[in-house]
Amino acid sequence: MSIIDNKKAFHDYFIEDRYEAGMVLEGWEVKSIRAGRVQIKEAYVTIRNGEIYLFGAHISPLPTASKFSSPEAIRTRKLLLHRAEVDKLIGKVERAGYTLVPLNLHYKGGRVKCEIGLAKGKKQHDKRATEKERDSKREVAAAMKQHRR
Repeated sequence: MSIIDNKKAFHDYFIEDRYEAGMVLEGWEVKSIRAGRVQIKEAYVTIRNGEIYLFGAHISPLPTASKFSSPEAIRTRKLLLHRAEVDKLIGKVERAGYTLVPLNLHYKGGRVKCEIGLAKGKKQHDKRATEKERDSKREVAAAMKQHRR
């Protein structure tokens, strides 16, 4: 079950491969995510010291958050992947010029997972072509719907 999708990532990048990663979260963050108080539009994934981290994901604390913890809305969150997957991603990002972007957050077995994509950046003309293609598909669908009536 999807919690939130990053539509901007599909607009700005060609997604070539997808990986599902676990996330290291605090208790209040899980509660906030379940309440739908999360935003990943401006988030990005980086590699530091052979580990993968999610930056810029905004999780708003609930007003009923514990007074013992100090909720920090934007903090670095570690992503959990198998070592072989991490090594493969590091190689692609460093050598082939790929980027890692968060695609969505979803539940799997009661846990919050982050789907990350191995992506190449789109140029402006690629974005225009995608937009034009989407518009033409929309027009064809509308014409077919009109024709059925």
